[in-house]
Amino acid sequence: MSIVKDMSLAESGRRKIDWVRSFMPALGGIERRFEAEQPFRGKRIAVSVHLEAKTANLALVLQKGGAEVFLTGSNPLSTQDDVAAGAASLGIETFGVHGVDAEGYTALLKETLKCRPHVIIDDGGDLVDLLAGDCADCASELLGGCEETTTGILRLKAREKAGALPCPMVAVNDAKSKHYYDNKYGTGQSVWDGIMHTTNLVVAGKTVVVAGYGWCGQGVALRARGMGADVIVTEVDPFKALDATMNGFRVMPMDEAAPLGDVFVTVTGCRDVITPRHFAVMKDNVLLANAGHFDVEVDAAGLRAMAVRHYTRRENIEGYVLADGRTLNLLGEGRLVNLACGNGHPAEIMDMSFAVQALTAEWIVRHPWLETKLYKVPAEIDDRIAAVKLAAMGLKIDTLTPGQEEYLSGWKV
Repeated sequence: MSIVKDMSLAESGRRKIDWVRSFMPALGGIERRFEAEQPFRGKRIAVSVHLEAKTANLALVLQKGGAEVFLTGSNPLSTQDDVAAGAASLGIETFGVHGVDAEGYTALLKETLKCRPHVIIDDGGDLVDLLAGDCADCASELLGGCEETTTGILRLKAREKAGALPCPMVAVNDAKSKHYYDNKYGTGQSVWDGIMHTTNLVVAGKTVVVAGYGWCGQGVALRARGMGADVIVTEVDPFKALDATMNGFRVMPMDEAAPLGDVFVTVTGCRDVITPRHFAVMKDNVLLANAGHFDVEVDAAGLRAMAVRHYTRRENIEGYVLADGRTLNLLGEGRLVNLACGNGHPAEIMDMSFAVQALTAEWIVRHPWLETKLYKVPAEIDDRIAAVKLAAMGLKIDTLTPGQEEYLSGWKV
């Protein structure tokens, strides 16, 4: 039985789902094949990904392939109540309520896992944590799962090293069809969509500090520069720092960047990136935003402890007033700004990411003998998605001739 805030919101949610389905042609092609072949017949799939329209579309595609789908969110602030109601009205068991506290969020995850899934699609590793712990009794029929995001894969690698994986897992985030486009172009656009919509402020002319220059950070920095910002990058990896430098960005430690920035965006996947010593030297009215999966990159608790008071300045903006009168503005409680304050990645981007999820889930059920370890997405899945996406966009590329293939596979000139 679904748990959503208000089923009267279902019509609005269905409109959102219908809209994105019009712009996700690769997933649409997979859906048509799934409907004919029924690869998931008799299988239960638990999906924990940000519960908004694109995710609901993925759930529908899996459902059309014969699966019983049990859908929940992966962050309390990214769940959209109308989409949750819309998904439930379309026959998907849905467990999602916007804005629940940590205890309520975990309860919804546990409700989802009561189905005893054969396959899980996880985003950040919360389902895996429960299946390896409090919900171990729900893992009896698990064949495997897919992980959507960088942070989740870091957690899976640590579990694999410790021998603590509850089932075989596939690192979907590491697929070229996912991280090349979703992380760079999806994050780059959706972060600024969220910030601009929430603040109603200009980006041009501001100094933007981007913490982390992985694929996501590259996208955030690129879009900020494109809108006229002066961009500073902070990093711990010397190669990524050199890459940022050669792409024309200033690079320095956060301690040096803290007094200079007007807008700060953390995209590291690590904790304690911006802390009280940085708050102490920041400008009045800076904007603090996080685009990493968990709300640990900006030390919100430390900021709250420093403040003499805090208050809601606009929806999704909390102003923290310090003893010297400066106000620091935290967006979306320090949670994923592109989802807590926006609609997430564009539909065309998630078309590729969720195509990887759908085809990888199919690969798992067709390979029920997998070892309990972390797998890469098979190269043929990656290549197929890229080809389908190009065709859907009306684009063509060259192909190698037999002579070129022979040349590239040999050593003779």
